[in-house]
Amino acid sequence: MRIICGAALLMAACPAAAQSVDKVAEEAVMTPAEDVNVKKREIPPVLLSAAEDPYSREGTRTCTQLNVAIAELDTALGPDFDSGEGRKTGLDATKVAKSVVGSFIPFRGVIREVTGAAGAQRRYNAAVDAGLARRGYLRGIAQARRCKPAAMKVAASS
Repeated sequence: MRIICGAALLMAACPAAAQSVDKVAEEAVMTPAEDVNVKKREIPPVLLSAAEDPYSREGTRTCTQLNVAIAELDTALGPDFDSGEGRKTGLDATKVAKSVVGSFIPFRGVIREVTGAAGAQRRYNAAVDAGLARRGYLRGIAQARRCKPAAMKVAASS
């Protein structure tokens, strides 16, 4: 009981006021399902494509194609470093809660390996890495061609 109360206090102290307690609890409860590979994290198709060849020249002929491809990657990966959107800093209530729940699972690492959850996480992480490389590559091409970012085009036309 003390551990649960301590976890609740820790979550309450986190600067994640926008996150609802229900969402945090739901994510924490799903931790064991993720560990035994019952709940799988789907890899977005755009990241699967990037994983095949992050430096492919396909879809790089026009500025419009580049901006669409970059926007698709932004949707899958979240904002880029220079997007102007605030990056999360500090504690995340969901991560804290999942860590607390995960700490109660004995031999968690072994279980994750045996069930394939660890391998699935490695594949997901590799796809994200490839997506980040692809986005950087596309942004470099767009910058070299002096393409205007899609957000600027929208702002300029309003």
